[in-house]
Amino acid sequence: MSAQVETLLTNKDLECLPEDGNRYELIEAELYVSTAPELIHQFTAGNIHFAFESFLRKNPIGRIVYGPGVIFSDYDGVIPDLVYLSNERRQEIATGTRIYGAPNLVIEILSPGVQNMERDRKVKLKLYDKYGVDEYWIVDTRARAIEVYRREDATLKFFTTFVTDETITTPLLPGFSCEVRGLF
Repeated sequence: MSAQVETLLTNKDLECLPEDGNRYELIEAELYVSTAPELIHQFTAGNIHFAFESFLRKNPIGRIVYGPGVIFSDYDGVIPDLVYLSNERRQEIATGTRIYGAPNLVIEILSPGVQNMERDRKVKLKLYDKYGVDEYWIVDTRARAIEVYRREDATLKFFTTFVTDETITTPLLPGFSCEVRGLF
């Protein structure tokens, strides 16, 4: 009787996948594939990037980055929609071609489909919690709302949901505020 050994995928394996327009992510050695996002997704990502970039140009305390590769371990590598890195954190984890470690803030914009939403709300929340992300935003373009999770007592915990008529802030960027309606 022979035992079957299951080969686990690693981030190195992802480098061999085709450049076919799909987004390949690895969470606990499990492969997740997504297709190109919808236009509303892209518009919203652009609006969020613009809001952060406008603030950061006047207050150069960090950088906001579109869709970077974030590597947490050999078996965990994702491509969030946006990440914020303080200058200090950037010096620690973003000196090469990828980010190797936990960004200060990760922003995921929900894509349609139950599997996509479950991945962002459960699987990625667990991943970002495990590796020490300070804050996680889940942006829902259909509800025009942003769920915010913040690190408290070494755990990412639900903080609040900001809706259209509210102003979103984060302690990671002192003085930053933005009307939620302007992000959609």
